[in-house]
Amino acid sequence: MTLPVLWHFTFSHFNEKVRWALDFKGIPHVRRALYPGLHVPRLTWMTRQAKAPVLVLDGKAIADSTRIIAALERHRPDPSLYPSEASARRRALLLEDFVDEELGDHLRAYVFYHLLRHADYANTLITRGFGAAGRLVHRRFFPVFRLAYRIRFEINSARADLGRAKILAALDRIEAELQPSGYLVGDGFTVADLTAAALLSPLVLPPELPYAWPGPLPGAAGAFCESLAARPALQWVAEMYRRHRPRSAEVAARGEGSHWLTPNRARSLPRPDDYAHPDSNQCL
Repeated sequence: MTLPVLWHFTFSHFNEKVRWALDFKGIPHVRRALYPGLHVPRLTWMTRQAKAPVLVLDGKAIADSTRIIAALERHRPDPSLYPSEASARRRALLLEDFVDEELGDHLRAYVFYHLLRHADYANTLITRGFGAAGRLVHRRFFPVFRLAYRIRFEINSARADLGRAKILAALDRIEAELQPSGYLVGDGFTVADLTAAALLSPLVLPPELPYAWPGPLPGAAGAFCESLAARPALQWVAEMYRRHRPRSAEVAARGEGSHWLTPNRARSLPRPDDYAHPDSNQCL
């Protein structure tokens, strides 16, 4: 059988959500680190949109982390991330959707508004998984990348202020939803816990993350994280990583570098199918 292939940004919290699901289920897979900007033609060819993550599973290119996890549940139901009881499953999926929509993009806007001011940190973070040449090119053209990123994702002071407020609101919601069991739904780990912990991981930087960040967030973002460190929701994130973030099921050696579209490789890429999700914003 052909192994699943995950096209991802190593630094992305939405991409971490999918990596965690693959690893939790113990599904051997190959990872391909995407080069920002050069990912556009490759992913557009595969899914008619240019947002990561994209998982190629059984020859089909699937975009959007929620759809990817749903496909993984069908592909390998055990261990399950969906509760078996109908009402609990609905609640888990509603919480997954809440975290995706009300936290994911807003946290990205806040973190990157501040992060892009620190070129050395940002370059080290974004080029994890690149070869030496890729790291050099990215560092040299970082001012161009920074401008493009700000325009593409509308990263500005207003979005950062909104992002900060949304982060605080999401922490309130997660703390209110936590059950006596220590999980968001029922007595066990579900897609709701995985999604919330993965999307909040940039504020915690747990040691179990498969791609280490350069260190604590710099500047104002770091100060904000320090101010939140005692919040029960962030302590819970660290606990979820300790309990449930297993070793990677990746089978390809890391450090293979970025992979960008070339005419010869393009013919072998999966074509778009019904799994594509053109409205997805999942691309931290």
